[in-house]
Amino acid sequence: MSVRNHDKNLSRKQRLQEKQRRQLAVVDTVDKAEAKVRKAEVELAGAVTEAVQVFGDEQSASEGLDMPVEAIRRFLAMARDEAAGADDADADAS
Repeated sequence: MSVRNHDKNLSRKQRLQEKQRRQLAVVDTVDKAEAKVRKAEVELAGAVTEAVQVFGDEQSASEGLDMPVEAIRRFLAMARDEAAGADDADADAS
């Protein structure tokens, strides 16, 4: 019994279609993962905002969370941007 190479049996068009199908599948997987990361970052930004309120200021939150002040500020900015985007969406819906 001989073993045939699957790719050799496919036409160039079929090989291209299969390659494109795999590429699209990978792009879809990356898109979904990026959406999950974005959602997690927004959730983290909300938690950091709450931590700053509880700890009193950015420096205290930084020490309490063991997170650099720059990261705290980045998440606070992200939370502000999300809130502004939500406000814009609410205004558009009215």
